[in-house]
Amino acid sequence: MSASFSTGRLRGGIPLLLALSLLAACEEGRGATARSATAADSAVAATDDAGRAVRLLHPARRIVSLIPSATEALVAIGARDRLVGRTNFDHGPGIDSLPSVGGGMDPSLEALLALRPDLVLGWETHDDQRLRERLEELGIPVFAIKAEDTTDVFRTLHNLGTLTHRAPAADSLSASLRSQLAEVRASVAGRPAPSVFFLVWNDPPMTAGPNTFISQLLGVAGGRNVFSDAGQDWPNVAMEEIVHRQPDFLVLPQGEKGGAHDVDKLRGEPGWRDLRAMREGRVVTIPADLMNRPGPGMGEAARRLRDALHPEAARR
Repeated sequence: MSASFSTGRLRGGIPLLLALSLLAACEEGRGATARSATAADSAVAATDDAGRAVRLLHPARRIVSLIPSATEALVAIGARDRLVGRTNFDHGPGIDSLPSVGGGMDPSLEALLALRPDLVLGWETHDDQRLRERLEELGIPVFAIKAEDTTDVFRTLHNLGTLTHRAPAADSLSASLRSQLAEVRASVAGRPAPSVFFLVWNDPPMTAGPNTFISQLLGVAGGRNVFSDAGQDWPNVAMEEIVHRQPDFLVLPQGEKGGAHDVDKLRGEPGWRDLRAMREGRVVTIPADLMNRPGPGMGEAARRLRDALHPEAARR
């Protein structure tokens, strides 16, 4: 009798217990949603690469990016929906459909304002004070980004994660990039490092200096920048000096608007035809959009360079 009574009470209490559990779960869910909404609407702040504190009342929702590598980074951390404008040099799935404001260093102010951005990403190395002042007069914050070396890349990812409330995704991407670069570096450890000339522009010849992300990627891939002693980040160099140094490899970026290098044409020109690397076919062509942009593609760029400089390591 007692057991029957207890079982009856238990069965009778199950619906009540379920109801109370569901109510508690709903309250917890509503609390989590409220916390998430509060975080998404809360103010964010970061110091840009010009040393200026940029504070937004809420994470950026309408971004115009004047820097292709920053555009790619936003897409990579899942913030594509925050982009409302790009430059003529940005392209790719989900990007081509965005309206362009023109060049990254000389955008159309009218086109930019028409997009009603709440944040503009601009170049720290080409800080147009008039553009910044005009935008800030209109209440549009400008965040200056430096894109010279790999340290800049990881700092930019962190800042973009903060400004878009996508910090976990930005941290994950940074960790993945570090892992990719470390893997490439380890694969060529202990191998002789061939000298490499990287051609930024050919009239007059311009290359990458030792403190650039390009020179650093060459090192990761097991190469040595033949102009590692340059005193500038992007120096012009005499053709005679290139011939004198006789790099083991030439790296020629291909496909970027206004920056493509015709290998066949160079092969017949004075100076270039005097390079053993050119005559013996040690010319590495790599997509400019991959090699010239310090961002999410750095790991792939390093792998392609490694595969060209040390094909035996690529087969491991």
